[in-house]
Parts: sequence; C-alpha cells; structure tokens
Amino acid sequence: MFKSGFIAILGRPNVGKSTFFNAIVGDKISIVANKPQTTRNRITGIKNLPDAQLIFLDTPGMHKPKTPLNRAMVQAAQDTIGDTDLVLVIVEADSAIGPHDLFLIEALAAAHAPVFLAINKIDRVEKPSLLPLIDQYSRLYDFAGIFPISALKGNGIDELLSCLKEALPEGPQLFPDDIATDATERFIAGEFIREQITLMTSQEIPYVTAVTIDAFKEDEEKNLIRISATIHVEKDSQKAIMIGKQGAMLKKIGTQARLSMEKLFGAKVFLELFVRVKKDWTSSDKMLREFGLIK
Repeated sequence: MFKSGFIAILGRPNVGKSTFFNAIVGDKISIVANKPQTTRNRITGIKNLPDAQLIFLDTPGMHKPKTPLNRAMVQAAQDTIGDTDLVLVIVEADSAIGPHDLFLIEALAAAHAPVFLAINKIDRVEKPSLLPLIDQYSRLYDFAGIFPISALKGNGIDELLSCLKEALPEGPQLFPDDIATDATERFIAGEFIREQITLMTSQEIPYVTAVTIDAFKEDEEKNLIRISATIHVEKDSQKAIMIGKQGAMLKKIGTQARLSMEKLFGAKVFLELFVRVKKDWTSSDKMLREFGLIK
C-alpha cells in the first residue's frame, strides 16, 4: 500500500516554517532569514519514503495584511488551506498566542482536511512550559495531533512524519523519487539572491525588493551556469543602499548568493547583478503580477 498527498505548511511569520521545510526535504530550497515575511511564494518540497511520498507546500507567513504585497502573500497561504490533503500548522514554543496566531486559527475554517499542529523551537524552552501551551491550542481548534518539535535540532520530526504519512490517502507516486522540489532553478536562483538581500540589509530594504532572472544559461561541457539578474527597488535612495559604496554591497550579495547556488546546483556559477528602480512596485497589482506574486 503506497500513500501520497499534499501537505500545506502554515504559520505566522518567522516561526520556522522554512527551516522545517528544508530539514524535511534534505536540501536548502526555501530561503531562511531571521526576519518576518521572508517567504513570498508557495514552494513545493518532496519527501520520499519507501511506502509514501509526502509533498509539502511552504507558504508565506499568515498575518493581517496592510499592503497589496502583503495581501498577495497571505492570499497565497489561504488558497492552500482548502487545496491539500493535510494541513500542518507551525507555532513557536517560546511565544505566547497572539493576534497573528488567532488570525490563522480563524482561517482554518476553510480546511477540509485534517489539521496537525507542530509546536516548534522546543529547544528554547523547559518541558513543563509546553503543557499549558498545548492545552491552550487544543481549546482553540480540534487538531488531529499536536507535536512538540525542533526543526533546527531535528527533535520530534520522525514522529510527526510518521503520523502525517498515516493520515495521507492511498495514492500513486506523484513525482520522480530523485527530485526534492518542482521549483525551477531560475526560481531558486532568484530566491537565493533575495535571501542575501534580506540577511545583509535592514529596515525596509528587504520588503521593497524583488528579484527577476533575466538570463539563465547552462554550459554542460564547462559545468558552468551563467545567470543575469535584476534587483528591483522602489526609490533611488534604496538603489544606492543596495549597490553600496563602490559597489561593495552588491558584490557581497552576489558572492554569497553565488556560493549558495553552486552548492545546490553542483556547478560553477557566474552571476551578474543589476539594480533598477520600479517606483512603488509593492502597491501596483501590475508589478506584483509581473514579478509572479499574484496571478
């Protein structure tokens, strides 16, 4: 008997969804940064087991949106809720239940599938503090199971996976067993660039930045990939910050992004970056659509 199905990963910003996603998949596919709202698109990751295929969908953080960009991100997550075989909600063990968590619980009304809860970052708290938190969440929603985990340390992951597998329906293998994601290399390259921007810049810069891949050419004989990408910002002042003094910031971003790409792609990467101003793009439906953030 083989089981397969889609599992939505939901949670408010910065609870460790992408860390969990990468740990399950075994490759760095979804970008990770200690800043909220890092993930913008729904990303697919595939966990292959001898008798099952678990297809995880990493989604943007659920929060009450205030801008067109944030609304697009939250909509991407909400659209996933009623569209999968299982739902996995991730919360933090070291954080009290807040408005964003309650907003997410309300959104679960659209779920037509069993919903599991993973309480992440248990490595940061003492065990006795978990019991009241488990009790509070169990009163808010009838979860199919509640699992304390540490995505970073790997604690509780095997038990969670086992229960998710058991809850999946019988079905065929949906993806080849030698791939970890259906995301294109172009998409991943753009995400790696955006990850370094998020890590290296501050204040509003990560949130007003979009990346497009202009060219992606593979030279198999030389085991080389040539990538040309554009970083879009909203203002000239942001462009100046992104480039940095004598181009230092742009070079630093490019170097670190290139190293991440080479590790995943298994090839040398030549990366060329440009910075352009797209005024107020985060408030423009046309630009959000052009950057692939809304349909």
